[in-house]
Parts: sequence; structure tokens; C-alpha cells
Amino acid sequence: MNRAGCLCGKVTWEIDGPFEWMSHCHCSRCRKAHGAAFATYVAGPASGFRMSGDAHVGRGQSTIGFERRFCTQCGSVVPGPPSDGLVFVPAGNFEEDPGVRPLAHIFVASKAPWFEIHDSLLRFDAYPAGIDAAVLPDRPPLDPPGKPRGSCLCGAVTYVIEGAPTGCWNCHCSRCRRGRSAAFASNLFLGGEAVRFTRGENLLASYKVPEAQRFTQVFCRRCGSVMPRFDRDRGFSIVPMGSLDDEPGMHPQAHIFVASMAPWYTIADELPQHAECLSAR
Repeated sequence: MNRAGCLCGKVTWEIDGPFEWMSHCHCSRCRKAHGAAFATYVAGPASGFRMSGDAHVGRGQSTIGFERRFCTQCGSVVPGPPSDGLVFVPAGNFEEDPGVRPLAHIFVASKAPWFEIHDSLLRFDAYPAGIDAAVLPDRPPLDPPGKPRGSCLCGAVTYVIEGAPTGCWNCHCSRCRRGRSAAFASNLFLGGEAVRFTRGENLLASYKVPEAQRFTQVFCRRCGSVMPRFDRDRGFSIVPMGSLDDEPGMHPQAHIFVASMAPWYTIADELPQHAECLSAR
């Protein structure tokens, strides 16, 4: 039995193996839903899946006929409905090692421009061979070009970056992994309030981990996508890089909190690694 849950704990689930096909998906829709460089999912039998907290589950339509679910309290991605007897669960939420490892990167043709793949896993431009499903084009940015743009999955919230980045890190702490339902969170830092929302700011929800000094997640109420937030006490903005529509002008500079790294993920690049925090978060 493998247990998992969202950041706030309102939604939890269990799933029994055997597991099938763990992979990293780089499609723009997964990146926006998770606010991360990619989303890692693993398939398990629907007969062995149990979830509690349905009253806190939001349902947003990613594409026609495809529903993405999230916790309405904290914004974490949660498993969607079964398909062909299988449930695809986000690996970032597992409490312990599920005992399975990624086999491939999929939708590499839609990969984020600020992330590079360095491992030797299989790579597919879209779905692996044998999967008969339509490949949809990426949604174009909703704001005019100029400054770096970003948006949520449903397009109700959009923003532009109006300042220069001051730092960029991949965080492997357990809160970031649960909050993004991903292997790690890639965050872009900017001085001051350097993000301007161009639509949908009134649709933003915020969740702060009660026992944390500062850890807060801001997300779209309609689709659950993690959105930028302002840390006014410390004077900077934090942008979840998976929500970006454009090249931000800075790529990740280091991995932090690698002492808490997911057991199923391996860092293959040569960026500096720090066991805990690199600077104040």
C-alpha cells in the first residue's frame, strides 16, 4: 500500500501496485497544472485505489474530455478519474518510496526552454509508440509579446514579469514536492513586486502551511495552477517556472534541499547541490 496526499492534507489517497510506466511529462499543460519543469506520473490498478477528501477536490477541464483535479484548499494536483482500469497518480505526493522508477520523458517537443534533460532515459516527442491519442498544440500566450509572460492552465489568470531575476533554484523539499505534486519545484526570484497580473488576480487563492514560518502557495481557484506570489516582508517575488509562457532570462542555478529529494528521482545535471536552504525562502 502506497500512501500520498496534498500539501494541506485535506485530500489523501492510497494505491496498491503493481505499478506501470512511470514517466516525466513535459507537455505545456502538465507544466502549467503543476507549476514545475515536468510532471511525473505512475499508473496503478483502479481496483487498488482509494481516495478521501472528495469535498475538497476541484475539477478543471484541461482539454475536451480530459479532467484535471486539484485540492481547493492548497492547490496540489490530485489523481484524476480512472481510465481503462488504471489510475495515474502524481509521484511527488508519495509519503515513501513507491518502489518504481521513471522509464522515459514524454512530450519532449514541448519541453520548457529553461530546462535541459541530462539523464539517459528514453525520450519521446509526444506519446510513446502504441498510445493512440490526439496530440494537441500548445496554447499560445494570451498577452502580447514583449516582457516574459505566464498564465495558469485554464487561462483565467495571466501575468507579465517586469523586473530582472535575482535567482533561480530547483527545490526538492517535501513541501515543494507535495505542493507542486512533482519531483521538485523550480522557482524564479525577482526583487520587489516585479510581477504584474494582467487578468484574473481576483481568482487567486492562497494557502500557508500552518507550522511553517513562511511557506505559502498561491493558485488559480478555477484550475489549481500555482501562480506567482509576493513576499512583501522580505521584498521579493516568487514565480513558479512551470507557469511561464516565455524564456525568463535565467535558468536554474542550483538544487536545494536535496537531503529531502524524492527517492525515485536522480539529479543528472552538474548544477551545485545543497542539502538544505541556499538562502532565506
